[in-house]
Amino acid sequence: MATINFKHLRYFWTVAKSGSIARASTQLHVTPQSISSQLAELEEALGTGLFRRVGRGLEMTDIARRIVSYAEEIFGLEDELLAVVRDQGSRTALPFRIGIADSVPKSLTYRVVEPALHMEESVRLFCKEGRLVSLLADLSVHRLDMVIADRAMPTDLKVRAYNHLLGSSDVTVFGAEVIVQTMKGTFPALIDNAPFLLPGEEVAIRPALEQWFEVQGVRPESWANSTTAHWLKAFGQGGAGLFVAPTAIADYVCRQYDVLAVGRIQSVVEQLYAITTERRMQHPAAVAVSQAASREVFGSAGADSVPSGNGFARRQGQTRSSSKRRAGVEIPLKSARSFKEGA
Repeated sequence: MATINFKHLRYFWTVAKSGSIARASTQLHVTPQSISSQLAELEEALGTGLFRRVGRGLEMTDIARRIVSYAEEIFGLEDELLAVVRDQGSRTALPFRIGIADSVPKSLTYRVVEPALHMEESVRLFCKEGRLVSLLADLSVHRLDMVIADRAMPTDLKVRAYNHLLGSSDVTVFGAEVIVQTMKGTFPALIDNAPFLLPGEEVAIRPALEQWFEVQGVRPESWANSTTAHWLKAFGQGGAGLFVAPTAIADYVCRQYDVLAVGRIQSVVEQLYAITTERRMQHPAAVAVSQAASREVFGSAGADSVPSGNGFARRQGQTRSSSKRRAGVEIPLKSARSFKEGA
């Protein structure tokens, strides 16, 4: 069975990144002839060519482009390994590697993870964002200590891991003042034909949100979809359309993105899971995250009243529909605007 000499792989990776053997030899402090020889040995070991001559330059083959992506991951892990060893040797920090599914609101993730940085024991935090399946693969081989996702681990994956529910929250509809000022009526009817930034198909709450639209008899004008909640908030801040975010962080969303709360949808619930390879969390930082999430982030998420804060209506301006058809809290727009202006 062929084996890879990682010294040869690093030479290849450097040539691929720098674009030429000459530049790579300068970076590696070896002669071009030595690099050429090492590349030839790597090609022989792999049984395939990695570069072809194009004029005076080199061009990677298709397989070489794939190998580059693996090499980047390998040497990235090498850097992490060295950092972990240094930290362990000096006992200055405890490494905590988190994978964050790209469908999870990053503002929510920050609120949940941030307490781990204030532990008595110093923590060195590594974060990786990506698709849930890819992150779970890293978790299964212990490249990650925890994966944070908006859904439980899929049952069809052959990964030995456990779901830990960190908390759940219904959602609130937000919008920039420039767009809220143009709306008339009460929530949720005012959403009809309004520009709306929908979460992507992979986001767990998407089906429930679409079902809620149907039940309410409203058809917002959806012109943008994104799996990444941060981009929806950024576009929403610019006045491109309404968007939803967990009510548990409503105050933060209003302050951070300078938007107003339009109404609360209590029947659409966003959940947040921590997925680990341990049935019972052992990592001190993971335990801190779990405890802080239930106590500080989601502790009041299920309250009947809409939380007060920048962009929310005064309590006396809020009304709740008793009809099952209108499952949500209405926030009169006039009250919401006057609250923001300090009236």
